[in-house]
Amino acid sequence: MKKIVTTLLLALVAVSAQAQGKLHLYNWNNYISDETVRRFEAACKCQLVQSYYGDNEEMLAKLAAGAKGYDLIVPTGNALQSLIRQGALQPLDKSKLPNFKNLNPQYLNTEFDKGNQYSVPYAYTITMLGYNEQKMKELGIKVDSWAAIFDPAILKKIKGKVTVLDSANELMAAALKYLGYSINDTDEKHWEEAKNMILKAKPYWAAFNGTSYIKGLTVGDIWLVHGYSSDIFQADLDAQSAGRKFRIRHALPKEGAAMSLDSLVIPKDAPRPDLAHLFINLVLDGKNSAELTNMLGTGNPNKAALPFINPEIAGNKEIFPDRAESAKLEMLKDLNSKQRRALNRVWTEIRVR
Repeated sequence: MKKIVTTLLLALVAVSAQAQGKLHLYNWNNYISDETVRRFEAACKCQLVQSYYGDNEEMLAKLAAGAKGYDLIVPTGNALQSLIRQGALQPLDKSKLPNFKNLNPQYLNTEFDKGNQYSVPYAYTITMLGYNEQKMKELGIKVDSWAAIFDPAILKKIKGKVTVLDSANELMAAALKYLGYSINDTDEKHWEEAKNMILKAKPYWAAFNGTSYIKGLTVGDIWLVHGYSSDIFQADLDAQSAGRKFRIRHALPKEGAAMSLDSLVIPKDAPRPDLAHLFINLVLDGKNSAELTNMLGTGNPNKAALPFINPEIAGNKEIFPDRAESAKLEMLKDLNSKQRRALNRVWTEIRVR
């Protein structure tokens, strides 16, 4: 009898310990649905604890300063490249990820992580143009090219109603694409060409804005933005909810654009890699993966998610571009220290002039 009681007590202690387990996710703000969180916590009998960052540089700086205790992080491609180079991640145990097969091969084996030793694609956004459909029609402006934010002949019609991202990498990427170069072109002569074009357009812009441009689009104060596909989707939802008489539309420029692929990775010193693998596999389920896209309008690298994605989103060719348009998309690469200093000089001149 004593042996039975002891066994029961040990079992209760084990269950209690599992219930007290915590998965620490270092994530972008509002980048997972509440339903997925609840489903994971029920499956693992544990708690998901999230910390948030606003951009990759903030996340990398915090980790470089010694922050620890995270089980999962969600870096974008160029930040992933940096983490791998630093030896900051642990290899995935794919035997624990049977749902890995659901991923679209198009988003695997990138140059950031050949063979996906460390990373699992989670979601993607495309940096593009978002616009007030009614205003652009009234003005006769066709929004299909980066010319919309760089050509003074167009901009003079919408002066003060345009914002661009407050990001050197993103704005230079758009300018380089418009000029016919790769977004990863590091030729300083081409950077100078892009800088001069930006400076000619700058007087027509209302602001460099990476945060509140969604609200500006929603209320009709801003008519055209250089922004992220998921933000533009959110602005349209907000405008519809508020009963606005206009729609906010996406426009993928014909010259091509930057795509940001966010991935799930496990830090080398993660306290609970077991829970991290469990979380990744659950998120790779098609229904779970679709919840993020339906909530935020993100692109989805999971082919098993497509049947569960709202038709209006799945049919949006700006969010899910066809093969020809996809071929024009590029992912930003990490810069070396010399290139980063050069870009900082260019960006400083753009911002102060």
